[in-house]
Amino acid sequence: MNTNKKIKWIRAGLLSAVLFFVTYKAYMHNVLGGGSDGSPSVHALCPYGGLESLYILLSTGGTLPKIFTGTIIVFVMSLMVAFLFRRAFCGTICPFGGIQEFFAFIGKKVFKKRFIVPSSIDRPLRYLKYAILALTAGAAWKTGELWMSPYDPWAAYAHIFEGPAALIDEFPIGTALLIITIAGSAVYDRFFCKYLCPMGAFLGLVSKLSPYKIERNKDVCIDCGICAKTCPVNIAVDNVESVKSIECINCQKCTLSCPKEGALKTRFAGKNIKPAILLSLVLLIFFGGIGLGKLSGYAQFLPEPIAEGELIQIDEIKGYMTLDEVSKHIGMPINELYERLGIESTVPSDTKFKEISNYNPDIDTHTAKDLLKSE
Repeated sequence: MNTNKKIKWIRAGLLSAVLFFVTYKAYMHNVLGGGSDGSPSVHALCPYGGLESLYILLSTGGTLPKIFTGTIIVFVMSLMVAFLFRRAFCGTICPFGGIQEFFAFIGKKVFKKRFIVPSSIDRPLRYLKYAILALTAGAAWKTGELWMSPYDPWAAYAHIFEGPAALIDEFPIGTALLIITIAGSAVYDRFFCKYLCPMGAFLGLVSKLSPYKIERNKDVCIDCGICAKTCPVNIAVDNVESVKSIECINCQKCTLSCPKEGALKTRFAGKNIKPAILLSLVLLIFFGGIGLGKLSGYAQFLPEPIAEGELIQIDEIKGYMTLDEVSKHIGMPINELYERLGIESTVPSDTKFKEISNYNPDIDTHTAKDLLKSE
């Protein structure tokens, strides 16, 4: 196996590893919740949460609910990678990109080809992700909430472990978009990245400042077109002298698939840089920054524990809290709590708040909070 093939496999392995890690964390979040002893939500692990929190961070020094200092570090590291090496986060790290490539692989086996959207449709649709960026970030800044969550296919994916009912009730649009993304990726590479991803749109804008680019030596190029055919975002690499498009996710598929040595070169600030070195630097910057944040104690992905005897507002009740914890932290006797929620006294007090519908099918967590507020 030559070096280029090894790098391809390493990149695929990296995407798979990140996807597995985040999927495992999402499963554990469903099991343990997102408390101080639980597991982070995907919102806390996604750099877009940092962008959504940017306004409140700059104005008050705080973050949105479910977003923590660790999320801000992930956001900053993704920006640094984009500034230096364009959208390499999208092409080598993003777990949702990994999902798309997995179903693209399956689609290639089934359909034996990739479909192409006509340029007259494809080009205007590419601007949709910028509108989504403006809408979702602006709404988060204005409302002070993760406004996008019910519409987010990534959030829907993270809640698959809760079952179809939860997906339909809590993430109807996000679930629909997840299905569309999977189906689209099976026939057309990086469907979500091209048309719908707000974080990709933002990183693309940042990448305009990057000193990195891919150059094509037309005197060496044999015009085989393999580079363009392998590009998952359909950049016509074989028709340009250098790839500067903000659509480029820096996956290196074009350079690693080129059969003619010297036809395509990866360049940083006017200097050649080998794909293996590039991949190593991306990983070092992104994961190294997060690692330093963890070692320093600054990168937190879970909330601080609620102090013994501390009272909270009813709206601050979390689904992972037990009924006993809810009783203590809102200052309501446990028997009154049970009475207001319409559940039998035989229900264990260590039942999680989000599980009360198992004992009273007529209420969910939102209705339960309203019942606890009533006089």
